[in-house]
Amino acid sequence: MSAPSEPVAAGRLKALVLGGGFAGVEAAAGLARSSRFDVTLVSDRDFLYLNPVSIWIPVRGMEPDGARVPLREIAQRRGFRLVVDRVEAIRSADHTVRLASGDLGYDYLVIALGGAKLQPKGVENTYSICGAPDAALAIRDRLDALLARGSGSIACGFGGNPKDRSAVRGGPAFELLFNIDQMLRRKGARDGFTLTFFAPMAEPGERMGPRAVSLTGVMLGQSGIGSRTGTPIAGFDEAGVAFTDGSRLDADLVLFIPAASGHPVLAASDLPLNEAGFVRIDDHGLVQGTTDVYAAGDVAALEGPEWRAKQGHTAEAMARNAAANIISAERGSPERKGYQAHLSIVCLMDVGNGAAMIYRGRKRNVVVPLPVVGHWMKRAWGVYARLTKLGRMRRLPGL
Repeated sequence: MSAPSEPVAAGRLKALVLGGGFAGVEAAAGLARSSRFDVTLVSDRDFLYLNPVSIWIPVRGMEPDGARVPLREIAQRRGFRLVVDRVEAIRSADHTVRLASGDLGYDYLVIALGGAKLQPKGVENTYSICGAPDAALAIRDRLDALLARGSGSIACGFGGNPKDRSAVRGGPAFELLFNIDQMLRRKGARDGFTLTFFAPMAEPGERMGPRAVSLTGVMLGQSGIGSRTGTPIAGFDEAGVAFTDGSRLDADLVLFIPAASGHPVLAASDLPLNEAGFVRIDDHGLVQGTTDVYAAGDVAALEGPEWRAKQGHTAEAMARNAAANIISAERGSPERKGYQAHLSIVCLMDVGNGAAMIYRGRKRNVVVPLPVVGHWMKRAWGVYARLTKLGRMRRLPGL
């Protein structure tokens, strides 16, 4: 059985990219700039999801389509082929990827499948803004129901992965909670609701630096949002969160972002993985032990400083590097680009009526509150991201 395919032009190589997220689109677009490759991107959905702006969907600050960019339009404009299908297995030994509809071969492979999520006990009783795209709509429906009732308790938090500390994604939890707070205030309903942030770490967000931890603590306090941190989570149920010390956080609605783990397709592959299930790569994105398989984004195991984190800008840099390094290899050039030079934390944390710009690199840690204007900067970024993916706007230098 074989997947639908198109003939490859004589003398051209087959480049296959797995994953339709930020890293996958960036890698496919980069490879398609070279006339040496016929590029195919495989995605299990037909749109690129702009996760950073999805925080506004639950509070009705954005319609779902505002966070979706059609992959077919991107593919047409950027010069690669799109296959909407599910990846089932990767067999690097024979240069084959098995899809639900059949097999595809390749000369070069870029894996950008993202990660899976850890599944703590009772997690099905929670909703995640970093889950499937439809999860944002489910959160919106639950918030609407609580608003109609006129009161309720909402708990919002995130978890960690002790096997890979880079696999934590906490920023959207803060953003969603602050946006819910602002939405309730605009509707004059804030007094009827109890909002609580929770996390198992003693200092959630510590990888962003001590100033960011301090700022978020102040912002939570100023917003009247409670905090439960420093105690491991035992699990979830229909009535809230249970902690390992026997205490509870009761809530009508629990919003929770589990830490990432390796994509399940990797577990059945012949690729080298770290303890958390992420594929091992070198600084150039090349999967260890291979000569023609690269990985970029959340699917890859990151090396570097203790505060390293899986973020969108890092994923895109890794993908651009992978494309450039593949092209260099085919040209016989020794030039290679490494992702370590791009390791930093960059976050424009939206709070509904403003934002905070947070940067942490190897030499600097900067936190800049941006009242009012910061919110519109993030809105502008969403428009910019859509236009650049469609090739309608030139990417700003360094981004």
